[in-house]
Amino acid sequence: MQMTTYTVSNKQRNLLLAGIVVGFISMALTWMNDDALHTRFWTNFLHNSVFFTGISLMAVFFYSVCTTAWGGWHIVFKRVWESMGMFLVVGLGLMAIIAVGTVFDIHHLYHWADQASVESDKILQHKSSFLNNFWYTISTGIVAVWMFFAYKIRKVSIQEDAVRDKDYKQHFKNRFWTATFLPIAGFSVCLVIWQWVMSIDAHWYSTMFAWYSGASLFVSMIAMTILILIFMKSKGYYPNVSLEHFHDLGKFMFGFSVFWTYLWFSQYMLIWYANVGEETVYFKTRQDQYPILFYANLVINFVLPFLILMRNDTKRKFGTLIFVGLLVIFGHWLDFFLMIKPGALHTAHEVLGHHGGHSSGHMPPDGHGSNAATLVKEATDHGEGAAHAVAGAGHHAVSSFEVGFSLPGFLEIGTMIGFLCAFLYFFYVTLGKSNLVPKNDPYLSESLHHHV
Repeated sequence: MQMTTYTVSNKQRNLLLAGIVVGFISMALTWMNDDALHTRFWTNFLHNSVFFTGISLMAVFFYSVCTTAWGGWHIVFKRVWESMGMFLVVGLGLMAIIAVGTVFDIHHLYHWADQASVESDKILQHKSSFLNNFWYTISTGIVAVWMFFAYKIRKVSIQEDAVRDKDYKQHFKNRFWTATFLPIAGFSVCLVIWQWVMSIDAHWYSTMFAWYSGASLFVSMIAMTILILIFMKSKGYYPNVSLEHFHDLGKFMFGFSVFWTYLWFSQYMLIWYANVGEETVYFKTRQDQYPILFYANLVINFVLPFLILMRNDTKRKFGTLIFVGLLVIFGHWLDFFLMIKPGALHTAHEVLGHHGGHSSGHMPPDGHGSNAATLVKEATDHGEGAAHAVAGAGHHAVSSFEVGFSLPGFLEIGTMIGFLCAFLYFFYVTLGKSNLVPKNDPYLSESLHHHV
């Protein structure tokens, strides 16, 4: 007999709660063994908050894309995306903590938020009209707008289950809300990701960053969808989700892994070719001081998914999809790790230098801290030797291997497990509050008979 609603078993509930506890313990241990500014703790918190909130947003976004495009292939499992989107409620709370910490100087994740740094840095002064507490708070508040649309779209979709035959009023309401959400999400996500992540490296900027980070979150969301559906099918749910649906999801995972690589290369190549000091310092630091992460990023997120999913039949095999799905989620989690950690560590060095503090194991051996801003400014002013100046800045950014910064340690993995289990717990509880299959959606029949 087909199961129409999802019930979280006691075993599953206990397992997810145990994972959340692992996350709390990992965060507590990180705090107790951290530097004076708790840099490792706050970067781990920001990293996972942005990553899982972004996956939630992408679920609502792609659901809206498919609905607005009159797509029907996804209808049989659309409640999965609707439920994933509701994690934005939690995401708003998580990012509000970061915003409060920024405004009240509780953490030092952002170089532009340290007044002493701004006063001595012309580049930060020049960008202060955008990089300030006001705009950061506004950007974080946009998550509430996303949350409203996610709630409204799901509510209208559930209400459709109770309509009479041939009544498409709720269906067209859903189209209205999804079509309205698309431009709002498309433009606002740029503002949000610039503030949350790109501004960590406040001297650096890239017009492609929002596309790049968005592609990373999107392919992670597709991988998460595949893993959830395979798990649910193994428990007897979603019998009508066929290999054809998985084949399409696999194609999206394959295609957007290639698209992510295209954006990675375009961003890197253009910055390398222009050789502007403010821009090259970002990649120079990561390539020289974080080589394992830098090259592993390409291997895990492009080379392996590309080679494995290139064959048509691999996108129909659960074993292959599980392996690549786990690889992609972990790989893009590492991608955000590499986006966040180097810049935040540099900021910690600067702040500790200005305040005369010392960081246990987080300051360069020469005790002077990093001075990338000065070197970049010199390169920009003179127009020559930018590469040498940036190389010097990168040399001081991280001078030795540090667990939690050079590579994720057990505490980073434990924190990620906690956030992942919290995401899944919230998702499964939300999923259980409605029918798994939207029985009155006019495109349901097309989805049930979907064939490629």
